[in-house]
Amino acid sequence: MKIEQGKRVRLKLKLQVVGGEVIEQSVVEYFQGAGKMIAGVERVVEGLKPGEKKEGTIPAIDAFGNPVHQPKKSIARTEFPKEAKLEKGSEFQAKSETGQDVVLVVDTADDKTVEVRLCHPLYKKDLQYQVEVISVTDPLPPPLPGAALVEETDEGEQKPVSGEIITKPEGDK
Repeated sequence: MKIEQGKRVRLKLKLQVVGGEVIEQSVVEYFQGAGKMIAGVERVVEGLKPGEKKEGTIPAIDAFGNPVHQPKKSIARTEFPKEAKLEKGSEFQAKSETGQDVVLVVDTADDKTVEVRLCHPLYKKDLQYQVEVISVTDPLPPPLPGAALVEETDEGEQKPVSGEIITKPEGDK
């Protein structure tokens, strides 16, 4: 079975900033196309089968995202240093509400408000990747609710596993 939209995928994955640090080296599992994996990784593994390996470089724009597609936030001008040049494209290091590092990229600014994009700290970095496909499977269906499980009695009636009896409609044998 090959990797395609909606399949459950398990990969050995190594991601490294080109010429720099390893940022991920582990076995990962995700659903292809669900948006939980770096878009560039999903693109390069599309069509691969278990046992296949691939390596290469993912351009920055396909790795941690094009700033144009990153969330926007309005911040009061007073939150920035008075001497800061708030021109389109200016960058500032910050922490998100959860304490993660983030790069604020200025879209627009006036004397009261600054519109920024919230970007990943590695959004300008190309990534080297090495992948090995471990498995590709169909996603498991959700479990059936207990009320959906029935058994048929010798008299032709359907009885939920819980013990309640449901009779078949007339004419349905």
